[in-house]
Amino acid sequence: MNEFSLKYGCNPNQKPARIFMENGGDLPVEILNGRPGYINFLDALNSWQLVKELKESTGMVVATSFKHVSPTSAAVGKKLAPALKKACFVDDIEGLDDSPLACAYARARGTDRMSSFGDWIALSDECDEVTARIIAREVSDGIIAPAYSPKALEILKNKRKGAYNIVQIDKDYVPAPIERKQVFGVTFEQGRNDFKIGRELLGDIVTKNKHLPEEKAVDLIISLITLKYTQSNSVCFAADGQAIGVGAGQQSRIHCTRLAAQKADLWHLRQHEKVLSLQFAEGVGRPEKNNIIDLYLSDDAEEVLAEGEWQKNFAVRPQPFTREERAEYLAGIRGVSLGSDAFFPFSDNIERAYRSGVTYVAEPGGSVRDDLVIGAADRHDMFMCFTGLRLFHH
Repeated sequence: MNEFSLKYGCNPNQKPARIFMENGGDLPVEILNGRPGYINFLDALNSWQLVKELKESTGMVVATSFKHVSPTSAAVGKKLAPALKKACFVDDIEGLDDSPLACAYARARGTDRMSSFGDWIALSDECDEVTARIIAREVSDGIIAPAYSPKALEILKNKRKGAYNIVQIDKDYVPAPIERKQVFGVTFEQGRNDFKIGRELLGDIVTKNKHLPEEKAVDLIISLITLKYTQSNSVCFAADGQAIGVGAGQQSRIHCTRLAAQKADLWHLRQHEKVLSLQFAEGVGRPEKNNIIDLYLSDDAEEVLAEGEWQKNFAVRPQPFTREERAEYLAGIRGVSLGSDAFFPFSDNIERAYRSGVTYVAEPGGSVRDDLVIGAADRHDMFMCFTGLRLFHH
């Protein structure tokens, strides 16, 4: 198959639409089920590149959850602690610990569940039954993977009344070194960004703190490869083998940092005992639980805790989680990693990152204010390296 006709492009009025190989060759993908659209394929091809590259760099299985051509998270296949299983809504999944791939997707989907609602999924390895069972009960648009076990394919084909988008990609496909796209009738051409991100990129240490534990190096690599496929400007927080906060597509870098930090803070807070012990009312669905938790953790908690409202959401009225309690809990978080797709122009990014537990930083360097940024990192005893590599993606 060298082309595939699409229902429409980015929007219903944009017709005709198709994907095809300019050289007349076969597409590297096979549609096993459903009819993916234009945006689906943008997500599929970008997300596949992310998981493929991250697996090559770490040697671990990888999953990512994508929405509108940016990852909500990416994760490697590390087992989940009991609290994280509950926070990710997978504590009832049998066989989870025996499937690194399922662990990876549980982490990726559970990081920013609001953004992942209706996601596109990419897996670095064959989709197994346990992973398929997690996907089956989530609201998702589709999946791309190099293979599917017979049982996993059967489960996924029954999703969305048989219309779930399932794409298989040739894992050995290598694209041409030059890529092109058109904007307003003008053709753009550039070399593909095929720079390999690995441990050796973290060697230019510019802070007094030179200590980088191996697991933190993996987190920095996760953040950088995630940024490589995130719409710029972008900043990514990572911890424990997964991206925990992605700030994408902002015009100002401090806004990227704030957005990523807010998402990372929520990821930490969702694992607090007050959240894990919430008793929801009967009939409250999984997406609704997620929205309720987000409100419970906000300054607008009265929307779900007020008299007449809490009864709709909870079997037992929970105690408020005050702003002071949240701040005290977050103040104890340390060891978070941060990557930035371009240099930090001001030290305010470091100050904001520190308040969300960041200890390890990787950024390109090259700002006229690098000395101020390094000084801020030193004040907080952070490790920071300059990669010399910008990672803009548009």
